[in-house]
Amino acid sequence: MTRWPRALALFLTVLALSACTSFRPGTSDANTPLAIARQGSFFVGGETIKAQNLSLLPRYAPKDGGTVSVNQMYVHYQIPVGAKSTPLVLIHGCCLTGKSWETTPDGRMGWDELFVRRGYPTYVVDQISRGRSAATTSAIVKVKKGEAPADSLPQVFSAARESAWELFRFGPEYPITFPNMNFPLEAQEEFWKQLVPDWFNTLPTPNPTVPALSALAGKLKGALLISHSQSGIYPFQVAAMKSKDVAGIVAIEPGACPAPTADMTPFAGLPILIIWGDNTEKSSLWGPRPKQCADFVAAANRAGAKAESVMLSDVGMPGATHMMMLDKNSVQIGEWLADWIDKHSVR
Repeated sequence: MTRWPRALALFLTVLALSACTSFRPGTSDANTPLAIARQGSFFVGGETIKAQNLSLLPRYAPKDGGTVSVNQMYVHYQIPVGAKSTPLVLIHGCCLTGKSWETTPDGRMGWDELFVRRGYPTYVVDQISRGRSAATTSAIVKVKKGEAPADSLPQVFSAARESAWELFRFGPEYPITFPNMNFPLEAQEEFWKQLVPDWFNTLPTPNPTVPALSALAGKLKGALLISHSQSGIYPFQVAAMKSKDVAGIVAIEPGACPAPTADMTPFAGLPILIIWGDNTEKSSLWGPRPKQCADFVAAANRAGAKAESVMLSDVGMPGATHMMMLDKNSVQIGEWLADWIDKHSVR
């Protein structure tokens, strides 16, 4: 009988080794085993403060205030077996969290997994005061106690699906869709659950996520930063702070690009890609932005950058929405992006 546990242990060991050896970095086939060398999570940045008005519940309300951590950024990472040397940092946009990069609403592989399968160490963050990067409630509790006027409440907002529909360019207005639009609307109920309260307008300038990203890039000894929408400008701001820790920038439909009159020195030699989906010209919000970013690209290239702005429809992938990492052809877009990173990686 003692042979059975040994035989079982040997079988499981062989099975595990077989799974690891069948994983090939560089392929994103979701039907093959995924071999992770290391995974985990940690926080970057943050400060410890003594605060009043933390709670109206006696159990959580120290008499003379309490000590809390603020402005810390949550990071979840996965490092594949045989990892490439350039880490990727994925930064979500408005009203969302790092979930943007995970499994799509209709259950397909997200870009966090795709890039790991392509061999890249992948770090997914929650912006400060969003998701697992918690915000402080002091200003809210102070008003609740009657010690501050209501107009001092922080400007927190939630995006309704009706406004998000237009913002994410599923269609001109809810629930009308654009022709050939690629978002999986059959799974929209699952997607709407991703929207969270957004504290963006309560934060100082520069947004504390920016120095946290700079610290993360330094901790990783260089990283390629991939931003989306609201966070689109952050990698450029990080490069302006400390360009040596930025291996490259991918800005997916950024809310803004640096002005063409800004200092372009930090971008010299840096690979930069700005990506756009369809129907931007049909949106008053998004319409002007490709032109503004094209002006930045021209100025950056004159200063020695390796920058380009690409409409996905021009490279054979029409129908992309603002949430292209979740679109029906998100794997195709992600593969194209991974190929671009492979080609332009400087590390």
